[in-house]
Amino acid sequence: MATNLALDDKLIKEAQEIGQQKTKKAVVTEALKEYIQRRKQLEILQLFGTLDYDEAHDYKQQRQIK
Repeated sequence: MATNLALDDKLIKEAQEIGQQKTKKAVVTEALKEYIQRRKQLEILQLFGTLDYDEAHDYKQQRQIK
């Protein structure tokens, strides 16, 4: 999908140097991947403390099942 974006050239150049990408496309693709990964991590962090655990579950017994 072809897209025209007005991007800050200074930011692109700095990102290319830091990430060692050769093209603007590579920089933007990597940035989008990292953005998505970060947002998914934040969603997972919001789950902490919200899950109920079965107190009767014996995880040690399950380890011995072969």
